Amino acid sequence: MFKDIFVAILQERGITVYRVAKDTGIPQTIVHEWATGKREPAKLEYLKKLADYLDCSVDYLLGRTDEPEVNRKP
Repeated sequence: MFKDIFVAILQERGITVYRVAKDTGIPQTIVHEWATGKREPAKLEYLKKLADYLDCSVDYLLGRTDEPEVNRKP
């Protein structure tokens, strides 16, 4: 499920795996494996960075909600 959501967001926004890796500092091989479904995010640090970069919630990326909005503290 993560792979499908992740790939859909990238396609929708015209973002490449390379761009995600470069902008977030997450190794490109890991981001590529997420996009191909070979790996799910295991490091919470990476998942937080990815959610912040894509401006959505971690729960949305993991398929736990259909609402991409982020509940940020004021």
